[in-house]
Amino acid sequence: MPAVYDSLGVRFLYPENWTLDDGTDDEAGPDEKQNSVSIYSPGGAFWSLAIYPPNQTPTDLAAEVMRALRGEYQDMDVATVTEAVEGQDLVGYDMNFIYLDLTNTASVRALHTPRATYVVYYQSEDRELAEIKAVFDAMLASFLREIG
Repeated sequence: MPAVYDSLGVRFLYPENWTLDDGTDDEAGPDEKQNSVSIYSPGGAFWSLAIYPPNQTPTDLAAEVMRALRGEYQDMDVATVTEAVEGQDLVGYDMNFIYLDLTNTASVRALHTPRATYVVYYQSEDRELAEIKAVFDAMLASFLREIG
């Protein structure tokens, strides 16, 4: 039975055996206030949702995430992604890098609605990703159905 996250004005399903970390960034200014939630798998992978004011652009936010990761992993491979999921147009990046001699994949997707701009980010070591990519996709679809 999946657990339900219902806070910060968003709702989505996630695996009940994953760990929830719900936080807010109280130090940001009124135009920069960001609310976020992260869900962690037992194996260490995670899926995060950040909520920004609607004046933030999805393309800029996704690029900011990609640049921050590239600052950590200079040899990272990056692919630009545009896709439609549950009727929503998403922009973002798929990124692959090596950390502690293991290959990792991170993906960022962003979208704009009249209420907010949303950024979804997930990351996993590739062996675990093979098992949980469908879970990440289901969480994203669940979130997008609720805001659609």
